[in-house]
Amino acid sequence: MIIETAMKKFFLFLSQNRTLNRAAKKWGLRFGAHRFVAGETIREAINKVRELNKQGLVCTLDHLGEFVSSREEAVEAADYCIRTLDAIHAARVKSNLSLKLTQLGLDIDRDLCRVNMQRILERAKKYGNFVRIDMEDYSHCQITIDLLRELRREYSNVGTVIQAYLYRAEKDVETLRGVPLRLVKGAYKESPEVTYPDKKDVDENYKRIIKAHLLSGSHTAVATHDDKIIEFTKQLVARYNIPRHRFEFQMLYGIRPQSQLELVRQGYTMRVYVPYGNDWYGYFMRRLAERPANVAFVLKGMLVK
Repeated sequence: MIIETAMKKFFLFLSQNRTLNRAAKKWGLRFGAHRFVAGETIREAINKVRELNKQGLVCTLDHLGEFVSSREEAVEAADYCIRTLDAIHAARVKSNLSLKLTQLGLDIDRDLCRVNMQRILERAKKYGNFVRIDMEDYSHCQITIDLLRELRREYSNVGTVIQAYLYRAEKDVETLRGVPLRLVKGAYKESPEVTYPDKKDVDENYKRIIKAHLLSGSHTAVATHDDKIIEFTKQLVARYNIPRHRFEFQMLYGIRPQSQLELVRQGYTMRVYVPYGNDWYGYFMRRLAERPANVAFVLKGMLVK
């Protein structure tokens, strides 16, 4: 347990290293990153989504990007999101879009970020598609929810993510009743002042917010690789006769693919979070931080090659 905690801290620390992030763009998807990242281009990502669709899986595409520091970079990121929506529509694949507000300039200029989001949502609305705002670290939580509420006044095709390890999660779910939410445990390193320090408390809070959002009649995406949480959700929807179109399971690309297909076989909607792009480094480090098994898999793949 001590070794696992140390490894998690180590990889989370590496994920924030800008020098390594810049170097990684030159490396390409080496060192096992292709295990969790679908490709570097829109074409590669669309081809992967098409393959997943053929297996009965639906997707959400995320163009990776970190450390946006200029208005030009933020506008470019928004343009790329729009091109991704265009590509999804043109290819007629089953995929939503996921994005981060910091990539769209949230830390530079809130109004710039809002305008970029409006441009993206307008294009998604044209295609009848949905956009998910990924939740970032705690310092961005409230501003993300505030901006979401502003956008929801004009657009119904947008939702966000609530992280169960935050003390505030239950209250946020209550105030966001009616908004499509992806519910997750949480992956960022945060202070115990704002998060539950023990896994069992996170799990119990996760169950509470899943139940609350489902019973409120809101569309709920349960994003987890935890079999106990998946089974809890199955039993909950059966007990309360919640129709299957009102919820879905979500998992990350490259993690537990057989479990994803098994949920499809059981008749559940299973959405795969498919990241792509050359700015893959931070995302890759966070995946390694989550589970030591991910590190072992990547090392094995490197040795085989």
